[in-house]
Amino acid sequence: MSCPICGKETDAKARPFCSKRCADLDLARWLNGNYAVPSDDPEDIEAAIEAAEQAAAASDKLH
Repeated sequence: MSCPICGKETDAKARPFCSKRCADLDLARWLNGNYAVPSDDPEDIEAAIEAAEQAAAASDKLH
């Protein structure tokens, strides 16, 4: 298995990374928001609540 950051062979102490440095780089990427899960949810919380309520109402009409 290779390190997902630099591609070197992994070290059992830092698995799945090769070193603490690469593990810290990965953590920094997460904390800085470089990794993100795509979402179709509206950015605005009020819009998200409204969309959820509309979806629930539509589902109730079907049942």
